[in-house]
Amino acid sequence: MVLNYIWVSFFLVAFIIGLVRLIFFGDVGIFPSLFNSTMDMAKLGFEISLGLTGAMTLWLGIMKIGENGGIVAIFYRLTGPLLKRLFPEIPENHKLFGPLIMNISANMLGLDNAATPMGIKAMEGMQELNKNKDKASNAQIMFLVLNTSGLTILPINVMVIRAQMGAVDPSDIFIPTLLATFFSTLAGLIVVSIYQKINLLNRTILLYIGSLTALIIVFILYLNTLPQEKIATISSVASNLTLFSVIILFIVLALIKKVNVYESFIEGAKEGFSIAIKIIPFLVAMLVAIGVFRTCGALDYLVDGVRYLVSAFGMNTDFVDSLPTAFVRPLSGSGSRGMMVETMSSFGVDSFAGRLSSVMQGTTETTLYVVAVYFGAIGVRNTRYAITCGLIADFAGIVAAIFLSYLFFH
Repeated sequence: MVLNYIWVSFFLVAFIIGLVRLIFFGDVGIFPSLFNSTMDMAKLGFEISLGLTGAMTLWLGIMKIGENGGIVAIFYRLTGPLLKRLFPEIPENHKLFGPLIMNISANMLGLDNAATPMGIKAMEGMQELNKNKDKASNAQIMFLVLNTSGLTILPINVMVIRAQMGAVDPSDIFIPTLLATFFSTLAGLIVVSIYQKINLLNRTILLYIGSLTALIIVFILYLNTLPQEKIATISSVASNLTLFSVIILFIVLALIKKVNVYESFIEGAKEGFSIAIKIIPFLVAMLVAIGVFRTCGALDYLVDGVRYLVSAFGMNTDFVDSLPTAFVRPLSGSGSRGMMVETMSSFGVDSFAGRLSSVMQGTTETTLYVVAVYFGAIGVRNTRYAITCGLIADFAGIVAAIFLSYLFFH
C-alpha cells in the first residue's frame, strides 16, 4: 500500500509542477520532457532486468552447487544461533539459509550483482513458508531491511568511480563509509526488532553484534596504520579474492561429496532467466515514476528548500549540495550513482560535496528498488512496515554519513 501511494504521488507531483511551469512560466518543453523520461526509464528498466539475467544465471547456478555440496550446513553452524533469533519463523537447517547468508556476505563486499540473485532465491524460500502469500512475513521484512540498510565493508564500486574521475585518493571515503553503513544497519536491525518484539538484549545476539562491532573497530584501527594509497588495493584484492574463493569452495565441497558440479550448475542457472522476466514490470513501474519526479524539477526544489531551512538556523549548508544523492539513493541505485557523478563533476571529485555524496552512495542500499525487485519477484503486494523500517535505516545512514564526512573532510 505504501509503495502504491509513493508511486502515485510521484506522477501527481510531476503533473502539477509541469502544469505550473507551462502556465506560469511558458515552459512548453516540460511535458515532452516528462513523456520522454517515461519512455527512457521504461527502456532502462528493461535493460537493467536483462542485464541481471546473466548475473542471476551465474549465481543461482553457483548457489545450487554450494547447496548440493553442503555449504548451507557449514554456514549455519557458524551463524545459526544468531539467525534463529533474528528469523524465528524459519525452521532450523532450512535450505534457504544458504542464499540468505551468501546474499548478506555479497552485500558486505559491495557486490550488488552477486547479491541480488541470491537475495531473490532467499525471498522465494521464505515465501514457501509464508502462510499469507500476498502479505510480507516477519522473516521477509527482517531480511529485506538488512539488505536495504546496506552493510558494506568494501565500497569497491564507489572507489572505482572516484578513481576514474581523477580523485587524488579514491579510497579516502573508505573509513567514513564503513562507519556510516554500520550505523545504518544497526538502526535497521533495532527498528525491525522493535516491530517484531525481538529481544536484542539476548546474550547470543549481544555476543554476535558485539563481536562484529569489535571486529570493525580493529579493522578500522589497522587501516589507520596503513598509507591511504594501499587501502583501495587491499579492498579490491580482498573482495574479489573472497568472492572467487567462495566459488572454488563450493566446487571443492561438491566434488568431495561426489556431486555432479556441471549438472548442479545448470539446474540452478535455469531459474535465472525466469526470475529476471518476473522483475521487469515491477522495475519499469518504479523507474518510470522516479524519472518523471526528477525531470519535473521536484528534486531541485526540495534541495533549495532544505538549503533555505538550514541557513535559517545558522547552520553550515555545505552538505546540502550532496543531498540529491541522498534523496535518490532509496529510490534507484543507478539514479543515485548518476547524482553522485553529477555532484563530483559540478563541485569536484575531491570537494566536500563530492566526497560526501560518495560516502552516501556507499552507506545504504536502494530501499524502494529492493522492495520492488524482491517482493515483485515473489508476488507480495502488502509490504507492511518493510519500507518504513528501510527508510529509517537509510535516514540513519545518511545522517551518519553527513556527520562523519564533516569529521573527516571538512
